[in-house]
Amino acid sequence: MKFNKEDILKALETITVAGEGKNMVESGAVKNIMTFADEVIVDLEISTPALHIKKRAKSDIIKTIKEKVSEDAKVIVNIKIEVPIQPANPNLIKGKKIPGIKNIIAVASGKGGVGKSTITANLAVTLSKMGYKVGVLDADIYGPSIPMMFDVINERPLSKTIDGKSKMKPVENYGVSILSIGFFTTPEQAVIWRGPMASKALNQLIFDAAWGHLDYMLIDLPPGTGDIHLSIMQSMPITGAVVVSTPQAVALADARRGVSMFQQDNIQVPVLGIIENMAYFIPEELPENKYYIFGKEGAKNLSNDLNIPFLGEIPLVQSIREAGDNGRPAALQENTTLSNAFEKLTKGVIKELENRNEVLPPTEAIQMTNSVGCSAVKN
Repeated sequence: MKFNKEDILKALETITVAGEGKNMVESGAVKNIMTFADEVIVDLEISTPALHIKKRAKSDIIKTIKEKVSEDAKVIVNIKIEVPIQPANPNLIKGKKIPGIKNIIAVASGKGGVGKSTITANLAVTLSKMGYKVGVLDADIYGPSIPMMFDVINERPLSKTIDGKSKMKPVENYGVSILSIGFFTTPEQAVIWRGPMASKALNQLIFDAAWGHLDYMLIDLPPGTGDIHLSIMQSMPITGAVVVSTPQAVALADARRGVSMFQQDNIQVPVLGIIENMAYFIPEELPENKYYIFGKEGAKNLSNDLNIPFLGEIPLVQSIREAGDNGRPAALQENTTLSNAFEKLTKGVIKELENRNEVLPPTEAIQMTNSVGCSAVKN
């Protein structure tokens, strides 16, 4: 049996690729259709590299052709990603790749208190358990918490001479290299610095450090969308960013702004996805029960609205707080609800990062005037 191409086209006209706004045929996403006996081959070209968008498009095509043309059809879908050519932007400069560091991931949140540092610490530990070389830069100048979460609050970076220059050797624990402004202050000491001083301190942590070879550097950003964020993105080419939120509306509104910051024309850092923390509460005495204290699937719905991958959810469990306070991230445990959740989340981040590196060029560091910086923060 050979199928009619017109019938296939009509079927595909009922499908819309997420983010395209038009059906597959009208948008020009369908590039070619071939039929051979009982086989249908569809060549599709889309502009969104997200893995979940590609999977959904493939699934929709197969399902629709079988429903509207023939359930006996053997459907093969070939998907190509169209990489848009970006116009030259006078505010962008080519960022220098930091020697030895393959991927730099910014972990951000629109507001404080959503567990961004907890997510950063457990992502780092899980990556290390998987065999990767990992570093964490604690860029939360005014509220550094990474030293406590890694049980190194009393440690201090040592000096190491490289090519005749003295460099800071990051503190290490659980297979993760760590630098934080918290190593140079006491726990009760408030850091009262203006933006330029904070930026200078961060530059020292980045460029005056002997990070060595890292597969992943995670940057624990401060909450919000401000001066520190712009300084970091001016200093180094961020491979991608993840945004952490809890499910309630007030956190989601700020998470939306966090995503918007990275997507500004003068910034253009790929957002790898959204993570939902404190997704539901699991009481220790009733481990099978889930209580959606802050709302249900808020961050997941936001990711769908923004056409950004949903990377995963982490439950609210007492032991995760205890683990952070004791300086032993929950992901260090083996085969627990939390360690399994963090492993799944980490695999999602790796997959989206690899997908991003496959279809997009390296991110550029940015150069901004004051007016450009203000516009980035306002939107």
